Amino acid sequence: MKQPPILVIGKNGKTGTRVNQRLQALGYATRPVSRSTTPSFDWENSATWRSAIEGTRAAYVSYQPDLAVPNAEPAVKEFVRVAADAGLEHIVLLSGRGEEGARRAEEVLKNSGLSWNIVRASWFAQNFSESFMLEGILAGELVLPAGDIVEPFIDVDDIADVAVAALTEPGHRNKLFEVTGPRALTFAQCINEISEAIGHPVKYTRIPVDAYINVLNEQGVPKDLQWLLRELFTVVFDGRNCNVMSGVEEALGRPATDFKTYIQKTIESGVWNPVMQKEIV
Repeated sequence: MKQPPILVIGKNGKTGTRVNQRLQALGYATRPVSRSTTPSFDWENSATWRSAIEGTRAAYVSYQPDLAVPNAEPAVKEFVRVAADAGLEHIVLLSGRGEEGARRAEEVLKNSGLSWNIVRASWFAQNFSESFMLEGILAGELVLPAGDIVEPFIDVDDIADVAVAALTEPGHRNKLFEVTGPRALTFAQCINEISEAIGHPVKYTRIPVDAYINVLNEQGVPKDLQWLLRELFTVVFDGRNCNVMSGVEEALGRPATDFKTYIQKTIESGVWNPVMQKEIV
């Protein structure tokens, strides 16, 4: 009997892309959705949800822009209701470490009557290569409002591997996996390791959070993203997430990927090539 597809919400996101690719490589049918797919899925339009869910049996769910935002909990509550009514059986939710909004969304899922997994992560290593920090690295200076607080940056490939295990291995059901990398580093230490590996100096500069937000505003960054970054760099980035956790090993039986390994993978991808090729004048 042909198995129903696995729903992947956020097909173009850092984690959704990888989860979809891994499931397909393992031979699972998938239904990756976003606002641009048919059927479409838009977190801001609940009328799109049911048609995206119907006919699937399990789902990987990443909420945009982040479960920390105020409207995330009611959206997840409504999504879970629609999903249960449409016959979905299992949800794997990408959640955020140290975020009160994320914890509330987790409780909604746990109390939904569906089988569940929560993959709780914080700062992605890939933010240095696939997100808002890449531009600074290519320019030779990363400017952020983060000081000496350490963060065990998680490789997104590990998040995807854990999510796929949760989706495909029944023995993992109804478990929370708090995932981190194996070492806690400051942003400055991360930049030092990147700079040494690429053989070209990249500077890390810390600025006050208000000055950082002002720069974002001048650049035309949307207000909701400005709010989120302020929240992440102040409330969430206060030391609460310093500890290394064992979720990757619990789910996969192997250690989490080290930041140096992430750097080597990124160098091989070529995304940092412009800065690596600069000549010192």
